[in-house]
Amino acid sequence: MQMAVFSARPYDRQFLDQANQQAGLPARLLYYDAALDVHTAALAEGCQLVCVFVNDRLDAPSLRALHGHGVRAVLLRCAGYNNVDLAEAARLGLFVARVPAYSPEAVAEHTLALIMTLNRHTHRAYNRVREGNFMLDGLIGRTLHGRTVGVIGTGRIGLATARILHGLGCTVLGHDPAPSAAFAELGDVVPLTELLQRSDIVSLHCPLSEQTTHLIDDAALALMNPGAMLVNTSRGALVDTEAVIGALKSRRLGSLAIDVYEQEGPLFFQDRSGQIIEDELFARLMTFPNVLVTGHQGFLTGEALEEIAAITLANLGDFAAGRACANAVG
Repeated sequence: MQMAVFSARPYDRQFLDQANQQAGLPARLLYYDAALDVHTAALAEGCQLVCVFVNDRLDAPSLRALHGHGVRAVLLRCAGYNNVDLAEAARLGLFVARVPAYSPEAVAEHTLALIMTLNRHTHRAYNRVREGNFMLDGLIGRTLHGRTVGVIGTGRIGLATARILHGLGCTVLGHDPAPSAAFAELGDVVPLTELLQRSDIVSLHCPLSEQTTHLIDDAALALMNPGAMLVNTSRGALVDTEAVIGALKSRRLGSLAIDVYEQEGPLFFQDRSGQIIEDELFARLMTFPNVLVTGHQGFLTGEALEEIAAITLANLGDFAAGRACANAVG
């Protein structure tokens, strides 16, 4: 049995090979740096499965191309599946499975790292000191203890984030259409409008869907506390980038930290250091001193990568054995 692994980076190879060996499966893994789309689907010729990541494109044409090359299963090494046309996958009879939850603490801790870095300007201080500038002007932060943080999405990652912030002495508010019962120990569940109005920091931890696309738009930004911080470590399209740029320019939004970006596909997980970034919105974001961007690394811990690889290979095992898969999608 062969599986084509798309958007493969060195750490993917390391942890998937390790998990494959430990699982003892008769699987041959073929690694490709290329992202999956209708043009690269031919790389999966002769493979029964493909393994994909968040920015691989599994629309109807791509799925039909894969099916025509003999692919019968799609394994996502991520939790989200908004990049998969599930209706077309079902029509083609494709097995689709994901990694529904992995090391939520990894993303939660990265969220805290972004908040702390942006709040205390440590990224700017680092650059100053390297240039021999030890002045503190412009580096005044705020004490997090006692501040109000709104967590939108109270699933496993949202809960892990809320626990950290509660431990720092923050007042934590939560919003979720189906709030976790465990959140009651950490803070109050409130309507979205109230959360936006009361929070000094708003952190996004919800899946991307038709209902949550551009959840943070002009109207939401207008409700936020003047000078508030917005943090997104979930999915890029939760945030309307043009609206956020407008709010930053008007100084309505105090600061922005993102590990995801709605048009990240052509940029993230690539070395573009020797090229001109043609995405004008992204280039505009990078001009603001109160904006912090990381390249979708919230999940990137050894523990999370081990778990992702192990669950992905377990899903492969279920497909190979014809068993019901708890992580199947659709």
